[in-house]
Amino acid sequence: MTGANESSGTFRVYAIRYARRDGRRGQHFHGYDERWDEPHPTAYYVWLAISGRHTVVVDTGIDAERAARLAGIEHDASPVAILAELGVAAGAVDHVVLTHLHYDHTGTARAFDQARYVLQRSELDYWTGPWARRVERERWLVDEDDVAGLIAARDQGRMLLVDGDAEVVPGLSVHLVGGHTAGMQVVRVRTARGDVVLASDAGHFYENLEEDRPFPILHSMTGMYGAFDRIRELSGGPDLVVAGHDPEVLDRFPAPSPSFEGRVALIA
Repeated sequence: MTGANESSGTFRVYAIRYARRDGRRGQHFHGYDERWDEPHPTAYYVWLAISGRHTVVVDTGIDAERAARLAGIEHDASPVAILAELGVAAGAVDHVVLTHLHYDHTGTARAFDQARYVLQRSELDYWTGPWARRVERERWLVDEDDVAGLIAARDQGRMLLVDGDAEVVPGLSVHLVGGHTAGMQVVRVRTARGDVVLASDAGHFYENLEEDRPFPILHSMTGMYGAFDRIRELSGGPDLVVAGHDPEVLDRFPAPSPSFEGRVALIA
């Protein structure tokens, strides 16, 4: 299922939806919207990139126990279980890129105990520093146990802390954009179709990006607009941008096989 291209620096990329939620438009766009009460569903993804030499997971989803405590979340399966369906065991993953430290992106990080975590230094510094504890509108978005586990991994030498843009492995790089969080990063992946950008929460929905409308949970308004621009600059074209929470990802890109229809998209 996940056979990689022969070139070590060219990847195959998947979007894996593991949960969903029925939301409203007013929850997903900053500022007043006359359509604020219209249904606007949310999809929750992790991403998988495989080359001839590397297996990289981008973000790790919500822990099942926490998902059970969250109103409205339909948790379909653990991201780790869906990866196993794709033929990827957690122990075979060599790098886990964490785009940021919100709870729905760090929940199963501990399962990848052979991987090196990749995170922006500014993101870790913010959430472990004095300011985040005083900003209540942001603090609830981070799971203290997840962060503690990542700090333990750092102390074991299993974390790459990045300052800005960096190549993680040949053909896969991270890029600091900020906006949604202090150290929000996006991931650019070289594929046979061109450079794919996994926007994660720098671009929750295609409408955020295409209509230049920020998501309402943000650390910096100007940073979020700048992130939109950077995503466009880094990608090989608009059809190679993968929004972070948009159910439309599963419509824009095909399933790798009929058994994954509606759950997994093959991006390139």
